[in-house]
Amino acid sequence: MDGIDMEEAADPIALFGAWMKAAEASEPNDATAVALATATRDGMPSVRMVLMKRADQLGFRFYTNAESEKGVELAENPQAAMCFHWKSLRRQVRVSGSVSEQSAEEADEYFQSRSRLSQLAAAASEQSRVLASREVLEARVKALESEFPGEIPRPEYWKGYLLRPERIEFWKNGAGRMHDRILFSRTAGGWRKERLYP
Repeated sequence: MDGIDMEEAADPIALFGAWMKAAEASEPNDATAVALATATRDGMPSVRMVLMKRADQLGFRFYTNAESEKGVELAENPQAAMCFHWKSLRRQVRVSGSVSEQSAEEADEYFQSRSRLSQLAAAASEQSRVLASREVLEARVKALESEFPGEIPRPEYWKGYLLRPERIEFWKNGAGRMHDRILFSRTAGGWRKERLYP
């Protein structure tokens, strides 16, 4: 199914790529959807779903409004965790590590690849803050649409983030709770691989 055997895999990013490819073929909607957990400076956690936009040897990329709850928490405490759950495959992947902002050029490139309505909504939204009514948001979108009939500039607060994994755990469902769990931990010499009890 994957082309990479979980037991034999030495590179967690390659294994993740194979699992993502399988998920994109089997999940009915948004295989890249992931629960992203952040925390305040004093450790109060919060979690929400985001879309992971790219995974490679550098890490896992996502985009958001830096003035949103998650953006503020990442500025205060630049560590995060992700959990992918692919119900159709009965698999999950947990990732944790440090988070850094991507370059403005990378954020510009991704922002311009989005649909016009998505760009307008991102520019109009004061994400995570109180909104008096849906009509207020719709009016802001219409005003921006008139202001920018051509290309919509990326708002300065709309940024890309890179989660550099320190730990990546792969979980595969097994009969009678005999699940398989493989943990990769980053070390100075590369990835250490261990099997965990289910």
